[in-house]
Amino acid sequence: MKREKVTFKNSRGLLLSGAVELPENNSPKAFAIFSHCFTCNKNLINVKYISEALSEKRIAVLRFDFTGLGESQGNFAQTSFTSNIDDLLSAADFLSEYYEAPKLLVGHSLGGAASVVAGRELSSVKALSLIGTPSNLDHIKRLFREKMDEINFNGSAMVDVAGREVEIGKGFVDDLANHNIKKSLNKLQKPLLILHSPEDEMVSIDHATEIFMAARHPKSFIALDGIDHLIKNIKDARYVGGLIGEWVTRYL
Repeated sequence: MKREKVTFKNSRGLLLSGAVELPENNSPKAFAIFSHCFTCNKNLINVKYISEALSEKRIAVLRFDFTGLGESQGNFAQTSFTSNIDDLLSAADFLSEYYEAPKLLVGHSLGGAASVVAGRELSSVKALSLIGTPSNLDHIKRLFREKMDEINFNGSAMVDVAGREVEIGKGFVDDLANHNIKKSLNKLQKPLLILHSPEDEMVSIDHATEIFMAARHPKSFIALDGIDHLIKNIKDARYVGGLIGEWVTRYL
């Protein structure tokens, strides 16, 4: 496996940080974009090792930090779900210009929801894989429920997300109402692989059922039995990457 550190600008001119995982000895048969979970970054175990496993299947992967996270520029408190989609589309533009247009989108949790919306706009994308993804954005609001008065009054508040304190802006919360993931899934009309753990403690397995029902065929579901939401085990992450790599070959 070869890794190339990259940067690219989003539509607002902010520099986003990424890494492209390339096959070691062969030319890629396709390029993919990995979109990480809410408030996460490109260097989490699940992002790195799923991407590595895909590169071993000759699928090169661009993993990147959304605005205001990891090594990317910007203030996270001023971002929104819409800006996440914009970042993903900018990543696709970067790949198209300097490597090859993406044929696969892989999204974890909220990154999966962003992939669904962006996938409709990217004609090069042949298939999508969603990992532990919520079927609706109201699910995210539960994280802010106790801080909504403060967010509405002050314009932002510090919120605990999986043990980390992050600043959430009112613009992010308000923007969630502008998107309907189930409607986007119904209009997607691209092969979809849903991976979800029955033991997921953050996004319940019911969301996977709702995604499957909303999506059109061809669609597939794999239960990630015994795997946590963040996929913190390297062996588990590589297993997930291998599953995606085998599944998507048919569509490349």
